[in-house]
Amino acid sequence: MAEQFPENPEFEPLSRTQVLIAMGVTAIVLLLIARLWMQLGSVPLLSFQWSAQALWLGLGLGLGITAASSLVYYTWSAYRQSADYYLELVLKPLVWPDLIWLGLLPGLSEELLFRGVMLPAFGLNIEGVLLSSLCFGVLHLSSLKQWPYVVWATVIGLALGASAIETGNLLVPIVAHISTNWISSSLWKWGEKSRG
Repeated sequence: MAEQFPENPEFEPLSRTQVLIAMGVTAIVLLLIARLWMQLGSVPLLSFQWSAQALWLGLGLGLGITAASSLVYYTWSAYRQSADYYLELVLKPLVWPDLIWLGLLPGLSEELLFRGVMLPAFGLNIEGVLLSSLCFGVLHLSSLKQWPYVVWATVIGLALGASAIETGNLLVPIVAHISTNWISSSLWKWGEKSRG
């Protein structure tokens, strides 16, 4: 039988207000870090161009990430436990309209920092993708028991970084990240409704 997380997790259950404030503060901090890095490090922001093609590529990548995440969820029990713990902590207190913020705030702030600024700073090459993806994965570490979630976030960072380099357009990973968050959180909420 798989090991379950203890009744009293390392973190007490959060309220809806606490989750929303945490998302907002985290987004502001990440945006400030990106801005400071750009100014102090003279790092140019990865190009951002509106186009229907970039929107479709980002949406397709987001759907692919969501599908891959579902496959990993059902085949890797350690990841499933880690994801369930994380999603329960973050998503359970939220109501449906809050999922808009869950998509937008991390999708914009994390992509601006990790793919928009960090990737060009580390180098628009495989080494830069690896380093920025590892940093992205570590951002998702809430406890040492959550290492499978960090591994998966790092893999997602690799896909998002590769899409940024391949297209040269920050819009692609932003749309992929936002759509992944929206779709996966909506599926989880829908499942919670049917479980409840």
